[in-house]
Amino acid sequence: MTHTIASAALAAEQKSAEVTDWAGRIGWVVGLLLFVALVYWLMRQGWKWRGSLQSDLPALPEVPEAPGEAKPAVLSTEGRYHGSTTAGQWLDRIVAHGLGTRSRAELTLTDAGISVVRPGANDFLIPAAALREARLDKGIAGKVLAEGGLLIVTWEHGGTLLDSGFRSDRAAEHTTWVETLNSMINTTEGIAR
Repeated sequence: MTHTIASAALAAEQKSAEVTDWAGRIGWVVGLLLFVALVYWLMRQGWKWRGSLQSDLPALPEVPEAPGEAKPAVLSTEGRYHGSTTAGQWLDRIVAHGLGTRSRAELTLTDAGISVVRPGANDFLIPAAALREARLDKGIAGKVLAEGGLLIVTWEHGGTLLDSGFRSDRAAEHTTWVETLNSMINTTEGIAR
């Protein structure tokens, strides 16, 4: 019995201290940080490359400083701008002129078109004559929601049809926007004929 107690005491004394391989840990952390930095750099280069491929897209129409002789706003809402794609190709994001930048947005519809005011990103105007269609959809490059969760506005810019995706803070307004925009488009087309 004394032998067992002595063996247990000896085993407790012989327990070695924990060994930490700091050089190995630091090496792994530095390697991981370098890998993350490389992936980020490659993503940024891809974004710039996509922008250079789309450089033939002309500059966006600017939002007028003062409404001028335009009628007061027909509709106005706040929400999120989720980006623009080539019309009908919901994964082909357009990044030229800041169209790929997601941001908060304030949309205002007047007889001049849709003013898209975005804090921290370029504001732009979708002229009424450029509007082609408005619909509800479930997704646009990088954002998928429930069916009808996005307001998609199809418009022409520089000979290219674009789909721009918006989500209002009050999603119940989407239907009103679609009906008003399509009515405005049909009226404009009727006058043009």
